Amino acid sequence: MIPDEREYGPQPLDSLMNERDMPNHTLVAASTEQLTHKMVSKARRGRFLSVQVRLKILRAWNKATQQNATLKDLFSY
Repeated sequence: MIPDEREYGPQPLDSLMNERDMPNHTLVAASTEQLTHKMVSKARRGRFLSVQVRLKILRAWNKATQQNATLKDLFSY
């Protein structure tokens, strides 16, 4: 069986959120864009997301944590 090419495994985002005991809702609430719980859940699991969705998550992360992270800090693909 060929592994699914759209699954990248747990992402750095998941570890960072776990370290802070941060639920998905924190990012959804921090976002001023249409970011859903499902998008954040897929991002944490490592399901492939478009660049636009990853950027929404990045902006929400930076707003929620008052950091200046990059995509490479949150995603391994």
